[in-house]
Amino acid sequence: MTPPGSEPSTRPIGKNLGENVVRIEAEALRALADRLAGPMAADFERAVELLYCCAGRIVVTGMGKSGLIARKIAATLTSTGSPALFLHPAEALHGDLGMVVRGDVVIALSASGETDEILQLLATVKRLGVPLITMTCDDLHSLSEGPRNMSTLAQAANIALDCSVAHEACSLGLAPTASTTTMLALGDALAVALSQRRGFKEEDFASLHPGGKLGKRFLRVSTLMHAGNAMPQVKPETTMSDVIYEMSRKGLGMTTVVEGEKLVGLISDGDLRRLLEQHGKKVFDLAAAECMTRSPRTVGADVFAIAALDVMEQKKITSLPVVDAAGHLLGVLHLHDLWGTQML
Repeated sequence: MTPPGSEPSTRPIGKNLGENVVRIEAEALRALADRLAGPMAADFERAVELLYCCAGRIVVTGMGKSGLIARKIAATLTSTGSPALFLHPAEALHGDLGMVVRGDVVIALSASGETDEILQLLATVKRLGVPLITMTCDDLHSLSEGPRNMSTLAQAANIALDCSVAHEACSLGLAPTASTTTMLALGDALAVALSQRRGFKEEDFASLHPGGKLGKRFLRVSTLMHAGNAMPQVKPETTMSDVIYEMSRKGLGMTTVVEGEKLVGLISDGDLRRLLEQHGKKVFDLAAAECMTRSPRTVGADVFAIAALDVMEQKKITSLPVVDAAGHLLGVLHLHDLWGTQML
């Protein structure tokens, strides 16, 4: 017999609860977008300009759930060309505050704007003359009449950004949900706008992500090509027996034909097979200039490797000579060189 009070709960859980949570957070983001397009637009632009002019680093701080969002914002800023770090406010009070120096800019996140650990940092931030940008849930742009009671943190800010929400997605209205979502989105907006202000490009992203798949897609041909003694090359007058030796020695299944320093042709394994079918042993009496493919497809050293791969796939070839603007041979890119880049 089941003891009284131990029966399993039969209270129905709304099947649309998950949907409602997402809709509440989506509405909070829509309201944030409206503020960015309207009353908060000027403050947002000022914040981007302040961060752009930062001579030091961007120090992002927050406690609890806001702290987790602050960590992500710092990481996004750093990966998009704006040096940033996360400062734990509690650790800051025990020595880590030395991470903040003149020339930095501080971004402080606090839903209430009254987080004790963050408020205790204000005296040092003010003493150092470090500009302060805040993200709080102060309803700074309400259309309702009457005075607004700004939080202590927002009042101390050089620029106060409004992350207010109508209500949290938590059914109790307590757990930070919609508010942290708006903070995250606003942080992303700052990072993306700032990277665009800096002129951050694909190659900049690649240089900061050398170990990632996205970064490897933006490797340059110059970093992968065979150059110097590693690239196969013969002269137009080279006999085909020596051409075959060069192709075998370099192991790329082809050789370039170079006159002076200029590329004039290419001989591939496929070319050699076709020549043997047409001429038999007489092919060994021919010179490279008589057997080469003239004006072969080439690529520049600064081209992205992913673009070179696209050319190889379209033309169904495995090698591309790399040349400069004057047609001088710089190297050879082979399909096998791309295997380790995760592009294939």
